[in-house]
Amino acid sequence: MSLSAVIEGTHQAVTADRSKASVSFTTINSLVPGSRTEVAVTARDHKFTVDEPAALGGEDLAANPVEYALAALGSCQVITYQFWAAKLGIQLDSVSVRVDGDLDLHGFFGFDEQTRAGFTEVRVHVDLGGPEEPARYQELREAVDRHCPVLDLFRNPTPLQTTLSS
Repeated sequence: MSLSAVIEGTHQAVTADRSKASVSFTTINSLVPGSRTEVAVTARDHKFTVDEPAALGGEDLAANPVEYALAALGSCQVITYQFWAAKLGIQLDSVSVRVDGDLDLHGFFGFDEQTRAGFTEVRVHVDLGGPEEPARYQELREAVDRHCPVLDLFRNPTPLQTTLSS
């Protein structure tokens, strides 16, 4: 099915019944028995591993959570560029996104309670290829910046609830 067909079908479905626009996603994250930091993650029927580099006490078996956060942003950007190019009728032959993030370990380790635990800065570099005029790709970038879900998570506070069971 083409992206245009997906866009149109979704538009028709959520226009007819607004409640169909609300979706939820869940991951289950569990410490791997016998490991200091390795985490097994399940998302729908997909499984992946999260770990820390040796310098942070891990076994370096997989990317760490902040690397996955950057990967989530970069991959969401690629998908959103593809989606909005189809929606706007912009020919996009290629899209590549590099995401860099700076983290100050003073915050994570609690060495300085005034230092943020999360990223102090994130930089997104997008490389687009295709025959369109630069103004069309700028229009595409603006649409992506308004509609990329993970970019929105990075830019805006999101209501969050934590419950603890023991």
